[in-house]
Amino acid sequence: MISLEPIGHVRSPRRELRDDDWGSVTATIELVVGFGPEALAGLEDYSHAEVLFHFDRVAESTIEQGARHPRGNPRWPRVGIFAQRAKDRPNRLGSTIVEILRRDGRALTVAGLDAVDGTPVLDIKPVMVEFLPRTTVRQPSWSHELMREYWKAGA
Repeated sequence: MISLEPIGHVRSPRRELRDDDWGSVTATIELVVGFGPEALAGLEDYSHAEVLFHFDRVAESTIEQGARHPRGNPRWPRVGIFAQRAKDRPNRLGSTIVEILRRDGRALTVAGLDAVDGTPVLDIKPVMVEFLPRTTVRQPSWSHELMREYWKAGA
């Protein structure tokens, strides 16, 4: 058994679970009591961070351990849960690279965090070029269609 404690929580205007329209969302990650401002010190020197979070509102009954059509769309191939980035994953872990806008005490304001208000944050890591892919990224054509509206600036 692995036990994780949140290091913070997301504060976002986005409160409902929805797949698309994350492009205009600005959110703040507030560290929990126990972490002082020094825990974020120096992070503002980076342009981006990777945020690991827990899809805490995903019902355990919807967790997928096998294969399915992404978003239930039969036009897309049936692929394993580990071949997609769905929230209904076995450990309900999310990971997103965000743009760092500012740091203020125990709060980090970011753009591009696709997590709703109150989501538990498990870790924050600076993005370094040396950890990005060192070869060309390849992905299936259906995934481009799936992501077409994901980062669109929505309501």
